[in-house]
Amino acid sequence: MKTLFKDHQLDTPLLLSLLLLALMLLAELFGAPGLQRTLTETLIRLVVVVGLYLFIGNSGVMSFGHVAFMGVGAYVAAWTTMDPAIKQFVLPGLPALLQSSSMHWLLATLLAGLFTALVGLLCGALILRLTGIATSIASFALLAIFNVVYSNWDSVTAGTSSIVGIPTTVQLWQAGAFAMGSIVLAHFYSISRFGLALRSVREEPVASLSCGVNAYRQLLIAFVLSTLVCGVGGALDAQYLGVVNPDAYYLGRTFFCLAMLVVGGVSTLSGAVTGVLALSALTEVLNRLEAGLHIGTYTLSIPTGAQEIVIGVLMIVVLIVRPKGLVGRREWRWKHAA
Repeated sequence: MKTLFKDHQLDTPLLLSLLLLALMLLAELFGAPGLQRTLTETLIRLVVVVGLYLFIGNSGVMSFGHVAFMGVGAYVAAWTTMDPAIKQFVLPGLPALLQSSSMHWLLATLLAGLFTALVGLLCGALILRLTGIATSIASFALLAIFNVVYSNWDSVTAGTSSIVGIPTTVQLWQAGAFAMGSIVLAHFYSISRFGLALRSVREEPVASLSCGVNAYRQLLIAFVLSTLVCGVGGALDAQYLGVVNPDAYYLGRTFFCLAMLVVGGVSTLSGAVTGVLALSALTEVLNRLEAGLHIGTYTLSIPTGAQEIVIGVLMIVVLIVRPKGLVGRREWRWKHAA
């Protein structure tokens, strides 16, 4: 523990967690209900984007399929927390044990993460045998496959219809606790021998292989860990909104989560968190402008759908001006003497 403090290895998770804690306290003490809802949604997004960072940031391999695992976690949360009477009517294809029982939200969230990690292990064991752009294309294929399953397995997922009636037990502080937990997990993975080994594969694959690093094994470990975090994020999302729908975990959310990671900085945990906070704030402003912002006798508004255009343009600008993102490759740290 002394070494951790001496080497300032705890700076990043402490600073990021303190920032989130300050935002939650401000929203709780002074924020309107709308602001609390916005911050809760932001914290849930943060869990998912940190999950993306765990794999993409440390491996350098772009994945378009992680939102599918968010969907897995969301559906597991729905299966395990809904009222049995509703499940027997809406989801008749569920196993008898799931149909007749209902779990506490925390247990359901952890179970969703573990089940998603198991699915991630099976999928990662296959697609991570590919290399380069082929891996990214395969991850996109996974996203499409999962969406087709969600949309057509009527007796288990209710098909294209929304599953409603999920208890909305996740609020600001529950989401904040999991957001800070995901930050701590991602940080300690990145400074562990597994994270260091994976980044060596990313930077110098030939040299890492000559040192005995098994690239496939390291990629698979990061992939499974990242799907676990994304599954937890999906479970939180389902238990916050109370609704699960296949389209909620498809292209739109994939683009938005990747945009947050790219804008903040793909290769750092601080970049992932910064990107989430920055784009969430921008999105909230754009939403208000789309609805019409009244300033005295004037109404300031933008066309519906402009939000996606603005975010897309912002991504292009960031990639041109700051290719490494807003944060670059530096983590947030306390200022201290060398």
